[in-house]
Amino acid sequence: MEDHKKRFDIIIRKLKDHGHKLTPQRLAIVTILARSEGHPSVEDIFHQIKKKFPTMSLATVYRNIVLIKSLGEVLELGFPDGSNRYDGNNPTPHPHVICIKCKKIVDPDLDSLDEIQKEVASETNFTILNHRLDFFGICSDCMAEKV
Repeated sequence: MEDHKKRFDIIIRKLKDHGHKLTPQRLAIVTILARSEGHPSVEDIFHQIKKKFPTMSLATVYRNIVLIKSLGEVLELGFPDGSNRYDGNNPTPHPHVICIKCKKIVDPDLDSLDEIQKEVASETNFTILNHRLDFFGICSDCMAEKV
């Protein structure tokens, strides 16, 4: 819980520092992103906020996500089918495990990730600026449904 409050405060501070207004709708979007363990889509966020702000549009949510992303405070996970998902809880590059059935996304904590990044840089002679590492599979909940 404390981490969510910390993330919320960091995103709000960044918005203020860049001169952006803190509207009730924007605060609601930031709250959802700061707690985004499930990596919500713009549509997911819209449906959560629509109850409290019935006149708000999907485009408003999208514009706010783009703004917060431009400040480096949300990580966008783009997929070939266009079903982008967002991580505001951990906006730094990190690996994801994605269920191909239910679309659940989990963030594994891989101690070896720094070593992998160094190895890739060394082998390719690239300066690595960013990375994306996704694993696709079937989660235990979906596997249990087969039985």
